[in-house]
Amino acid sequence: MTHLREMAAPLPKTMKAAVLVAPEQFELREVPLPVPGPDDVLIKVKRCGLCGTDMHIYHGKYSSDRLPLIPGHEFSGHIAALGDAVTGLALGQGVTADINVGCGRCFYCRKNEVMNCPTMVQIGIHVDGGLAEYVRVPASHIVPVARDTAIELAALTEPVSCIVRAVRRSRLQLGESVLILGAGPIGNLHLQVARQAGAAPIIVSDPNPERAAWAKASGADYVVSDASTLADVVEKATQGRGADLVIESVGLTALYEQAFDLVRPGGRVLAFGLCDQGAHAHYAPFKVVLKELGLQGSVAGMGDDMHDAMTLIAHDRVDLDAFVETVYPLERIAEAMAAFIADKRINKVQIAVG
Repeated sequence: MTHLREMAAPLPKTMKAAVLVAPEQFELREVPLPVPGPDDVLIKVKRCGLCGTDMHIYHGKYSSDRLPLIPGHEFSGHIAALGDAVTGLALGQGVTADINVGCGRCFYCRKNEVMNCPTMVQIGIHVDGGLAEYVRVPASHIVPVARDTAIELAALTEPVSCIVRAVRRSRLQLGESVLILGAGPIGNLHLQVARQAGAAPIIVSDPNPERAAWAKASGADYVVSDASTLADVVEKATQGRGADLVIESVGLTALYEQAFDLVRPGGRVLAFGLCDQGAHAHYAPFKVVLKELGLQGSVAGMGDDMHDAMTLIAHDRVDLDAFVETVYPLERIAEAMAAFIADKRINKVQIAVG
């Protein structure tokens, strides 16, 4: 039997959780409390964000075989219990978590390519996550919240880590030009981290005037809301070459195809936006070969990406105020998801759990 170290107040036997029982059908349920193993941590969740992946899960386009499921992978809170083999962590400590859990031994795990591990599962996507009062996490995947960092900002470590990894995989260099297709929340984070990495100039394209204005306020050098002018803007901003790096952050095949028209010879396209499964974009291999174009995919932050994202947040290298403006209680999860899907003025929804 596992022995737990837990807070002075005894842990409850059950907890409230938002359970997605079928596509587009949430139920607020009282469910058994997760039981941590000897190497696990039990987190009392404070905040949990919703993101585009949650939309895909909600609509049944992703992980539908895992339902019923407690979603939620952008969470933060405080340690409520520790397995008896856990060291280096403390009860009551503020934490978030790397949600990508692999075997830890295979070729891919050794290279921090955990998403390719044959046994990989993601907390809140394949197994129960943070839209509940408590969530169980392997102690090895805990990311401590930096001192003086607000717990609601700590819940944004996971999405920021995805951008950190994308910048690394794109091989972005100082002074390189970047075109970001899409100025939603993810596009805005790409913009902010690209600025920190020294990209110049940065061009952002989005037909939504409010999101275009947000990109300008966040430091974009050029913002385009009229798609018919984008090619001219890119040409003028890059001395006629095209962008060194084009980032697709929306998940539309038409934008992926456009990316190959706007990248310079010898440049790279970063595939980040998640299209519907089975969608296909077309490109000309002849052009890719002759112009020596590169294509790089990137999907999620893991390992050091999470810890480095926390460092960026702790030192105010990313402005996350717009991501914590809209907060719903757990009891209103269905309403929160509906608003997040329908209202494009909402940049991010966070669920206040504890």
